[in-house]
Amino acid sequence: MDEGAVEQAYGRISGIIHKTPVIHSKTLDEMAGGTLYLKMESFQRTGAFKFRGAFHALTCNLDAARSRGVVTGSSGNHGGALALAAKILGVPCTVVMPEDAAQVKVVAIEAFGATIIRCGRSSAERLTRACELADTDGMMMVPPYDHTDVIAGQGTVALEVMEQVPEVEVFIAPCGGGGLLAGCSAFLSSRAPDVEVWGVEAEGADDTARSLEAGERVAIDLPDTIADGMRNVTPGELTFPIIKQTVRGVVLVSDEEIKQTLRLMMLRGKVVAEPTGAASVAAAIFGKVNLDGRTAVAVVSGGNVDPTVLTQVLESSG
Repeated sequence: MDEGAVEQAYGRISGIIHKTPVIHSKTLDEMAGGTLYLKMESFQRTGAFKFRGAFHALTCNLDAARSRGVVTGSSGNHGGALALAAKILGVPCTVVMPEDAAQVKVVAIEAFGATIIRCGRSSAERLTRACELADTDGMMMVPPYDHTDVIAGQGTVALEVMEQVPEVEVFIAPCGGGGLLAGCSAFLSSRAPDVEVWGVEAEGADDTARSLEAGERVAIDLPDTIADGMRNVTPGELTFPIIKQTVRGVVLVSDEEIKQTLRLMMLRGKVVAEPTGAASVAAAIFGKVNLDGRTAVAVVSGGNVDPTVLTQVLESSG
C-alpha cells in the first residue's frame, strides 16, 4: 500500500464521495496547545469515512458483486456505507450486525435496502457469520477494514487533508480495525514522511496498542467502551503490519474523556460526533498527543451517534 494506490482510489471515487471540510476552533487550539483542525468525516455520505472504502471496493469488483451480491459484518458504519454503495451500483447487500447495534445505524442500513442479520456482540462473531454466508450463499465478502481496496479508499482522507492543510505536522485518527489509520498512514509515509501519524483507541479497546507493544497481533477480551466502532478484539491481518511500520504510536483515551470531548464539540464547536469519532480530538485536547505548538489534523471519523448517548452526554455536568 502506497500513495499511488490511494491516488488511484481517489480517482475512482471522487465525484461520488463528499470532499469533507476541515473546521477550526480557537477554544480547541488553546486546549490542545497548538493549531488543531478537525477533518469532518461525520459529514461524509452515510455519516462516516467508511463510504470511501466501501464504494471503492465495489467499483474494483463490480461484475462479481452484481452477479453474487455482497455481505459484510459491521457494527454499523461500514454496513451503512456498503449498503449505500450497493444501492448506487445495483448490488444486493446483506449486513451482519451485533445484537446491541445502535438503532440509528440499523435504521439507516434498512433504509438503503440491505438485509440485516443479527449476530453476537463482537466483531469476530459478526465477521465469522458473514464469512459463513459468503461460503454458503456464494456472496462476495467485503470486510470492514481488512481488504486492500477498502484500505486504499480510506487513505483518501489523508490525501484530502494534504490538499486542505498542507502545513499539517501531526495527523491523528481513531483506530478500530485499523483501515482508516493504515490507509492514511501508508499515504502519508510516502507523500509526507515528516508528518507524525498517531492512532487513538479507547482504554477499554486497546488491542492495537497492546499489539504494537508486543510486536505482533494479540487478542483482548470483548471491549467494554462507549466507542462502539472500536470494539475489536484484535487488529486486522492486513492493517496491523502497515500500522506497525508507519505510525508513530497509538495512544489511549478514557470513556470519560471521550464524553467530555463530545460535549465540548457540541456546545462549543456546534458539531455532532459519535464516540469513536471524538476519540482523536480527545487525544489532542487531553494531551495524549503533545502538539507543542504544531499544526495538527484530527479525523472526526463519524457522526452516527445514538440519540440516547447524545442525551446523556448533553445532560452530564462535563
